[in-house]
This record gives sequence, structure tokens and C-alpha cells, in this order.
Amino acid sequence: MDELNRAIVERLLRDGRATYQEVGNAVGLSAPAVKRRVDLMLARGEIAGFTVHVTPAAMGWTLEGYVEIFCDGIVAPAVLRRDLSPIPEVVRVATVTGDADAMVHVVAADMAGIERTVERIRSAAHVVKTRTSIVMSRVVDRPEA
Repeated sequence: MDELNRAIVERLLRDGRATYQEVGNAVGLSAPAVKRRVDLMLARGEIAGFTVHVTPAAMGWTLEGYVEIFCDGIVAPAVLRRDLSPIPEVVRVATVTGDADAMVHVVAADMAGIERTVERIRSAAHVVKTRTSIVMSRVVDRPEA
């Protein structure tokens, strides 16, 4: 990815709804040139897609936490995806190093919602233990790259 494409992506990360003209003005290209570059980055898989980021509070999710999950044996990431992606309160799952097998970022309206979500996570056949930490405040919150 060259510097112009990086600049285009950085601009789109700040405002995914920016027009090609607005992006072009920011990076010194015409709107058609920006569109061609964006289309190529999409075709090559450098840009995975465009999405809406919803403020969790707007969905009534005012509480968030991180759930470490500990599994019985080796569990493939595809199994974690299959088991945890149907849970709407699960916003991110990552396999990690250390004692836990994976870290699950969850959101909910209240503590009862967190508890229900953790119970759903625990119900997966391979999960033998969880450890949950509740977020008190976000200190740095950047858009994903």
C-alpha cells in the first residue's frame, strides 16, 4: 500500500461517509482517482468493507466488559466464531497468549445483561472457566485500522 492509499484509508477511518471529492481534497487527488484507488483496495482485500459504528449507549448498552475464556483442550478460532458470534452482546473475540484462550469484549444494558451474556459464553461445550472484568471508563478509544 503506497502513501496515497494510506492517506485515503486514514481519511476514511476518520469519516467513512466522506465523499470521494472530500477525500480527494484531503489527499490531493481528483474524486475519480480516489474512487479508482478505493475500488482497487477493495478488490485486493486491503479495505474489507464499510460499516456503521454505533455508540453502544445508543443501543441501550451502557455497560461493557472483557471476558477471558479458558477452554478444555485446544479450540480452533473457527469454533469460537461459530459459538460466540450469534450472541449480539459479543462485539469482539480474539485468541490471546497467556493463561486464557480467548478474550471476549461484551456490552449490555446492565449488570444482569452482562451476567446473561457470560452465562451464554459459559454454555459453550469447550468453555470450562471465565473471568470477567467490567470497564469503568475508556481512556483511549481510536478507530480501528
